[in-house]
Amino acid sequence: MRIYLDNCCLQRPLDNQTHPRVRIETEAVFAILAAVQAKELCMVGSEALDYEVGRIPDEARRNEVFAVLALASEYLEVTDAVEALALTFEQRGVLAMDAVHLALASVAKVDFFCTCDDKLFKKAQSFLDLGCKVTTLLGLVPEVVK
Repeated sequence: MRIYLDNCCLQRPLDNQTHPRVRIETEAVFAILAAVQAKELCMVGSEALDYEVGRIPDEARRNEVFAVLALASEYLEVTDAVEALALTFEQRGVLAMDAVHLALASVAKVDFFCTCDDKLFKKAQSFLDLGCKVTTLLGLVPEVVK
């Protein structure tokens, strides 16, 4: 099974853990990453994730997220088809970088595109023409962790 975790998912364990939702989602990330390390899941990285993570201002945080990205066993690059699809997502109200991530996952036909961004999740769920299933961290866990 192939999964694409967006930037907010990758950074969730580094967020303020005093909020119950953040703590629970962090545990979900850890469970998912354990399955990736056990080779039960294929985590997909991308040129867009590298770009976005590279822009994290805090060096320690940036290095932590790049270490997680190193677990990816597949790497997606932005192609003309991805750019075109991302543009259609932007025209439908998705922010630019979110649109690129969603387009990468859709064109690559990953099994699950995962986000903890509520607005992106809600918007993407309304798209009937995706090549992947959109889910949240909490929605992904029962699908991938047995």
